[in-house]
Amino acid sequence: MKTILLLLATIGSGLATAGFESWTNSEGKSVELELISKVEKDGDTVGTFRMRNGKTVEVAATQLSDDSAAKLKKWSAEAADFATATPELTASVFDDVLDGNLIKLDGKHLKRCKDFVQPTKYYLFYYTASWCGPCHKFTPSLVEFYNEHKNAEFEVVLITSDSNEDDMEEYAEEMAMPWPQLKLSKASKFKKEFRHPGTGIPNLVLTDLQGKLLKTSYEGENYVGPTVVMNHLAGLLKD
Repeated sequence: MKTILLLLATIGSGLATAGFESWTNSEGKSVELELISKVEKDGDTVGTFRMRNGKTVEVAATQLSDDSAAKLKKWSAEAADFATATPELTASVFDDVLDGNLIKLDGKHLKRCKDFVQPTKYYLFYYTASWCGPCHKFTPSLVEFYNEHKNAEFEVVLITSDSNEDDMEEYAEEMAMPWPQLKLSKASKFKKEFRHPGTGIPNLVLTDLQGKLLKTSYEGENYVGPTVVMNHLAGLLKD
C-alpha cells in the first residue's frame, strides 16, 4: 500500500489527452493517469491505471481521495471501451534515466519537473554548459525555436557539462530556458550509457524514442554545429 501511495506522490504528470485525467491520493497528491480497467478485490475497488510511459499500476479506492475514489467506483464499461481505443504510448529507451530525474526552471530556480510529458516522436538532447561562450550565443536561437515550434512530437532535454547546480540554475535563468534538463547527478551516467557523437559543445543530438540518431552536430569528425540539427527537426515537424 505504501508503495502505491509513494508512486502517486512522485510520478510526473501524464498526457493531457483523452483518457488521461487527474487522480488524487489520500495524501492530496495528484497525477495524470489513464484508467483502463477495474476489479473488486478483498472488498475494495482496485483500478489498473496506465502511466505516460506506458507502464501500468494498480491503485485501490481506499488509497485515493474521496472524490477520486468515487470516480473510480463509478467508472463504467463504456469508459473501458474508450480506454481500449486510446493508442498506447511507445516506451522509450530513455525512460529509465529520465523518469523522476528532470528539473526545470520555475521562476528563478530549477525545480523538479512535474509536468514532463514524453514526446511522441523525437528527443532533442542539448549538450551545453554555462561556461561555454558559443553555447551562450546559440542558446537564444534554440529558445526561440522551442517557443515557436514546441508540440507533442518533440522535447528538448538539456544535458549539462557544468560541475555545480548553481551554475546550471544561473544559466537557465539568464537564457529563460523553457525545457527540462537532466539532474547534474545523472548527466555522467546518461553520457556513458548513450555515447552520443561529439566531444565539443554546443551539441544538439536528435533521436527517435528508441535512441536512433537522426541528426547530430557532428558528421563524422566534422563539427557542423547545432543549427543544422535544429533546422533538420524543423523540416521533420512540417512533414
